[in-house]
Amino acid sequence: MKETVIVLDFGGQYNQLIARRVRECNVYCEILPYTVPIERIREIDPKGIIFTGGPNSVYDESSPHYTPEIFELGIPILGICYGCQLMAYSLGGEVVSAEDNSVSEYGKTDTAYRTDNILFKNLPDSGISWMSHRDYISQPPEGFVVTAATAHCPVAAMANDKKKLYGVQFHPEVNHTQNGKKMLRSFLYNVCECEGTWKMDNFIDTTVAQIKEQVGDKGVVLGLSGGVDSSVAAALLSKAIGKQLTCVFVDQGLMRKDEGDFVENTFTKLFDMNFVRVNCQDEFLAKLKGITDPEEKRNIIGTEFFNVFWNKIRESYGSGFFAQGTIYPDRIESGKGDAAKIKTHHNQVEVPKDIKFEDIIEPLKDLFKDEVRAVGEKLGLPHELVWRQPFPGPGLGVRVIGEITAERVKILQEADAIFRDEMKKSGYAEKMSQFFVVLPGVKTVGVMGDARTYDELVAIRAVTTDDFMTADWAKIPYDILGSVSNRIINEVEHVNRVVYDITSKPPGTVEWE
Repeated sequence: MKETVIVLDFGGQYNQLIARRVRECNVYCEILPYTVPIERIREIDPKGIIFTGGPNSVYDESSPHYTPEIFELGIPILGICYGCQLMAYSLGGEVVSAEDNSVSEYGKTDTAYRTDNILFKNLPDSGISWMSHRDYISQPPEGFVVTAATAHCPVAAMANDKKKLYGVQFHPEVNHTQNGKKMLRSFLYNVCECEGTWKMDNFIDTTVAQIKEQVGDKGVVLGLSGGVDSSVAAALLSKAIGKQLTCVFVDQGLMRKDEGDFVENTFTKLFDMNFVRVNCQDEFLAKLKGITDPEEKRNIIGTEFFNVFWNKIRESYGSGFFAQGTIYPDRIESGKGDAAKIKTHHNQVEVPKDIKFEDIIEPLKDLFKDEVRAVGEKLGLPHELVWRQPFPGPGLGVRVIGEITAERVKILQEADAIFRDEMKKSGYAEKMSQFFVVLPGVKTVGVMGDARTYDELVAIRAVTTDDFMTADWAKIPYDILGSVSNRIINEVEHVNRVVYDITSKPPGTVEWE
């Protein structure tokens, strides 16, 4: 972290993607909201600054702006989309509304580049860039030259090499822009002169040393859910302090088939730690009896989990340090204003007032999910755990529609296990972003063994996505779907029909509840 790049967020939808691309170039970066004082930027003394895009118009005084003083710090700056327009507007250039000039660009756009400019050096002189703008720069500020253009955008990129100020109207961070990552890399290494010290091996060694120094001979308690973040945090803490770590795993009976045993076997056999498993399905189901409202179910599951976990801590572990699997996206403050600030995340746990820990340890708080996975692999966690798909906090409680009972949970677990097995055998599991089975609480007529049945319907859900903001239903081959359906109906009691959900997001969501 000795060399840092700041991503200054003006409300862009790709703020985290920009930061991830920077880190993929082995350069550490932090996302800060546009409201951060310039004194804080001076204190960080970054190697470079990147302005994100945003949905506003720069000539609207109520839109996000930043003091022009930032351009006098001598720090290289790259403006992207709105960030490019803000740079032009703040330094005396002209930004025009396309509403008045019939110019706007969205999606893949043919773009011509000046390859004598440092950002585009050694790249083709034309290519596809990803545009998403209504306003555009009609005249760059004094001292800038135009370095890229499209048929409708006269300033698709601009540069002031003397002051190391650069702007691109398109989005180099998205995969749709050809050579976009190379452009970002050129800014980081050729303009900002970064050395590329952000590597996961270095992170592990540094973090282990910091944990040892902070903890000393005291104990650490971690709430282990079995998810990627808490599992990697547990492995990292175990490497640092061994038996001084106690992991408390609350198995509420709403996990996938045999998942609780898998988590226990992983952490008791591979790592040196104290592992405490609390089996409490009966207690959870008793609290959920007769409840069908989705939000009420979520609240009950969350509250009961909180109570069970902390009651276990009170028994003998309420001292020393408390650890949690907070990762960087959990704590990023949005640049979109108060209404859009990130909600409290499940990884950030509230400690009851009667339990006094010396401090909270968050060893992954500076990492994105892909970096967390990289750390997990280097620490020797099983591949299927490191690459575990997103799983809702309430577990199968949000995939059993209606009342949650032991019988209905078992039906769902068995059907889901068959689906996962067939996807793995066919090689399609790795191609999906998320896939699972839902028990909608619908009964249908069927014929099985020459007899009429009236039993449960299960629904298959599978999606592909880059960011989970939008998602498309997965085009799984019919023969795989046929095998899944056949096995579920023949092997899972009380199921006589299987359907496939072909709804994208939007208008649907990934989960059903």
